[in-house]
Amino acid sequence: MPMPDDCWIWCCDHTVSSEVEAGRRVVDEILCQLRQHGWSRRDIFAMHLAMEEALVNAISHGNRSDPSKNLQIVCRLSAELIRAEMTDEGEGFDPKDVPDPTSPGRIQTPGGRGVMLMRAYMSQVEYESSGRRVILAKQRSKEQ
Repeated sequence: MPMPDDCWIWCCDHTVSSEVEAGRRVVDEILCQLRQHGWSRRDIFAMHLAMEEALVNAISHGNRSDPSKNLQIVCRLSAELIRAEMTDEGEGFDPKDVPDPTSPGRIQTPGGRGVMLMRAYMSQVEYESSGRRVILAKQRSKEQ
């Protein structure tokens, strides 16, 4: 969902340590902007859930909780779209290799649920840089 740079009403670009609490402060800042711009509770919940899953995946799977590695979080907000990117310093992965957590043999296995939830709640989920960057995009709901 590329958009011209002049359409964004708010932007942020943060580099944080591989600590969940540091990432959550940025997520809270983003959610605050959604509230201030009148996004629905449903959209805010969806963004919160997807960003939390992306954050935990980037820190624990990507950076392997290595305190010497960082996470970059970039966000752009327009009147109708929010676009957030998280980039870790890990080795990357192929999202096609993430098993379907709803398949019969995997119901009891926790792996893959975060990726599934991000896809369910976002308008678009893309991976770049060999899986080190996830891009989450959410169109604003018509209902408020």
